[in-house]
Amino acid sequence: MTPAAFNALCAGLAQTTHVVQWDGADVWKVGGKMFAIGAWTWGAQAGITFKVSEMAYDILRDMPGLRPAPYLASRGLKWIQHHAEPGLDEAALKEQLRASYILVARGLTRKLKAELGLTDL
Repeated sequence: MTPAAFNALCAGLAQTTHVVQWDGADVWKVGGKMFAIGAWTWGAQAGITFKVSEMAYDILRDMPGLRPAPYLASRGLKWIQHHAEPGLDEAALKEQLRASYILVARGLTRKLKAELGLTDL
């Protein structure tokens, strides 16, 4: 997935915000909570990082091209990084990014979800 495709997908999700931080990473948030990171210039740490359910974490962490996300997973958080081929195909990666968004949005407070118009999640 190209940086442009990654950013377009994340921008198309309701009530998302984008910041560039950590040496040029594209960080996407909903309700102030991070759901996806696209790091293109981090060398060995480059990749697309997203939050997953516990079951998805158990399945994805050992797939070729995927790994527990550096820094985040080491703190016990369920985040996966797509960092190499073969990894996920583009359709599956898009699905995981949308699932990450939903997972994070569902974790927002009821009040914040109402303010953002995300009550249907």
